Amino acid sequence: METLRRFETVNEYNEFNKNETLHPMISVVDLSKADPRQGSRMYFNFYCVFLKEVKCGDMVYGKHTYDYQEGTLVFMAPGQFAGVSSNGEYYQPKGHALVFHKDLLHGSSLGKQMNEYSFFGYQSHEALHLSEREKNIILDTLGKIKYELEHAIDKHSKKLILSNLELFLNYCTRFYDRQFITRDTVHQGVLEKFEVSLNEYFHSEKPQLIGLPSVAYFADLFHLSANYFGDLVKKETGKSAQEYIQLKLIDVAKEKISDVNKTMSEIAYELGFKYPQHFSRFFKQHAEQTPNEFRSSLN
Repeated sequence: METLRRFETVNEYNEFNKNETLHPMISVVDLSKADPRQGSRMYFNFYCVFLKEVKCGDMVYGKHTYDYQEGTLVFMAPGQFAGVSSNGEYYQPKGHALVFHKDLLHGSSLGKQMNEYSFFGYQSHEALHLSEREKNIILDTLGKIKYELEHAIDKHSKKLILSNLELFLNYCTRFYDRQFITRDTVHQGVLEKFEVSLNEYFHSEKPQLIGLPSVAYFADLFHLSANYFGDLVKKETGKSAQEYIQLKLIDVAKEKISDVNKTMSEIAYELGFKYPQHFSRFFKQHAEQTPNEFRSSLN
């Protein structure tokens, strides 16, 4: 894993895997065409989706190693590092990779909505595990993209390539929704821990030491990416993780305001706000009245 391979362009990755470059910005890579190789760390300057079809070395993401089952999709945004650990032994890559450069999306409706595909920000252990039927749909969609890449370029080419890419990503969104549901028992435990941890946070000195609680803080606490954790909370509660935290913050604030022995400045500090006026503005935005108006209403 000492070797670092950098791939700045789609063509460089195609050449590495002995695939022909049919389009400079997007490729459906058949990894079985690549020569046997040793594991290495890799940097990608473009979006990558890897479909692992058989055991062929363990995927390494950051400092962690994962051995995925057959039919697993792993997503990577531009600028990320990954690789394969083979313990110095040669292995034959297999499976497929869909790689596309962000410049392909410029000026398109897909480019404007890429942030909606939050799974590109998931950690590697939050990969999408496909059923056999789902895997066939993914392969069929990849086939449609490849067909357009092999077709003679005409005025419809870019539109159809982007449409099929969007179709692929929308299927991935659907399948992730299914995975959130089928793994409900695991996720329910996370949500329960989130509620407990949130209560513990506000009843400790962490707000004064760390500040207002963040989505990233709790995601890290549960060893999840902020994107995956946020999507999990949204699917289960209908509210974003940030909204969930803000509602809890308002509840705790109301509890503290009811104690007339505390000043608003003291309450703001206890909750993690740097300035009392920020607390007042936040409270009015979410409770539709100022902290002082709320205290007066209690009397």
